[in-house]
Amino acid sequence: MKVDRDLVQENIFFDGNYEAIKCSHPKEVIRVVASKSHLNKDTINFIEDLGKETELIQAGSSLKFIKVAEGVADLYPRMAPTCEWDTAAAHAIVDGAGGSVSNTNGKCLVYGKKNILNPSFIVKGLDH
Repeated sequence: MKVDRDLVQENIFFDGNYEAIKCSHPKEVIRVVASKSHLNKDTINFIEDLGKETELIQAGSSLKFIKVAEGVADLYPRMAPTCEWDTAAAHAIVDGAGGSVSNTNGKCLVYGKKNILNPSFIVKGLDH
């Protein structure tokens, strides 16, 4: 069966009104998104070490990545364990919106590893 992509996109999945998401440049106050349940000492230290005024935005799950991708937050430091499946799709969305996801040494997260655990990482919007 051949699918008419225009018909599917316009009539089934969305009404044709959409807006692309894009990471934002940081303002005077750095908006930091953090986990509701994993706000640990390492994350608090990271936020304090930014040396600027911050606003904490709490969100659950992969929504933290999306907050950065849509420009609602500037940074998401994750200093607690996650697995590749927790981050891969949201990582792609952040990249597509102009942001980045890297480990604490500045290297991009790697997927398809034998050990599926991610290291600590930082999701960044524009100009960080």
